[in-house]
Amino acid sequence: MFTQWKKIAAILSTAALLSVCAGTALAQDPGHSHDAGQDTSGPAQLTLNNGKKWATDANLRQGMSRIRDALAAELPAIHAGKATAKQYQALAQKANDQIAFMVKNCKLDEKADAMLHLLLADIIAGADAMVLQDSSKARKGAEQIAHALENYATYFDHPGWRSLK
Repeated sequence: MFTQWKKIAAILSTAALLSVCAGTALAQDPGHSHDAGQDTSGPAQLTLNNGKKWATDANLRQGMSRIRDALAAELPAIHAGKATAKQYQALAQKANDQIAFMVKNCKLDEKADAMLHLLLADIIAGADAMVLQDSSKARKGAEQIAHALENYATYFDHPGWRSLK
């Protein structure tokens, strides 16, 4: 019994650390620095780029596709109400791993990057909710990631993107 609790604590600690690290990377990554004279608070909501979708790069497309694929694989269990805490935690880990990859390898211009940060914040919040032991919050976290993926399709140009529906 004690070993099981140690495993759960280790999983939660790792997930929390990754979530914090991803959030910190989004906030402090030197590749994402802005000039001191600029407003660094960023945009308040997602918008199009003068009526067009924002450009993406290969790393962003790869990371977002992997998050989408991971969520799609778990959707039957989530919709049936049978997803376990372990499944939600694994999904959160996969999302956090891909966020770290995208942040590390980001090559977007500053304005597209600012839009991406808004989107990734929703995915991080969803992943955070999925590591909790409360199944209804975990499900809401998965729904938040699904919504972020819908927004990604709406605001970012990703040829060949497949929706979750």
